[in-house]
Amino acid sequence: MKTDIHSYITKSRHTAWEPLVEKGIHYTGIFVKSLRYDEASGRSKTILLKFEAGAKYPYHHHPAGEEIFVLHGEAIVEGALLQEGDYLYTPPGFKHAVYSPNGATLLFVVPEEVEILP
Repeated sequence: MKTDIHSYITKSRHTAWEPLVEKGIHYTGIFVKSLRYDEASGRSKTILLKFEAGAKYPYHHHPAGEEIFVLHGEAIVEGALLQEGDYLYTPPGFKHAVYSPNGATLLFVVPEEVEILP
């Protein structure tokens, strides 16, 4: 384990938003910043997602659950409106899509890779 606290700080304001692309699929209107990359799993487990107005992430589930905190804007998850300051924990296997009618910035903690559903 590294003992320098600076090794664990991510200066997100100095990191560019990247288009969200997973397994070769580009999700139009959704952008990502990695906050915590896990070397062992080879993926980011804590991210920021920015949704442009009208952007949608498809129906999916998280084998190990997920946590969402709304930093800005609004998002709709399985019919529930989440607004700035709202927090949502979805348990393992919970199925849902995410839609933002007016745009949003969300903090996600995702312990395992998402699985897109038909």
